[in-house]
Order: sequence, then C-alpha cells, then structure tokens
Amino acid sequence: MTDQDARRDQLTTAPAATEEDAAPRVDVDTSEPGVRKVTVRDDAAVRPGGDGR
Repeated sequence: MTDQDARRDQLTTAPAATEEDAAPRVDVDTSEPGVRKVTVRDDAAVRPGGDGR
C-alpha cells in the first residue's frame, strides 16, 4: 500500500466520510536540493487561518 493509499484509507474510514475528505490540501515542491516548499492549495476545503468563525 502506498502512502497516498494509506492516507486515503485513514481519511475515509469515519462513518460520514466521503472521498472529498481525502482530497489533497497542500502541494509540496522539492525541486531544489534541501529545500521543501509547502503551499496550501487554492481548492482546499480547509485552509489555515480562517476567518474567526
């Protein structure tokens, strides 16, 4: 089982979970050696910061 498959299984095991719950929320870029850039996707259902609600 790949890491992606394990992540999907973990995020969809709750009784009311859907495939959308396992949708990617970040993009990781490792194009430069020793540098990892993590960007929250624009289409992520949950985003950090929020609006205080």
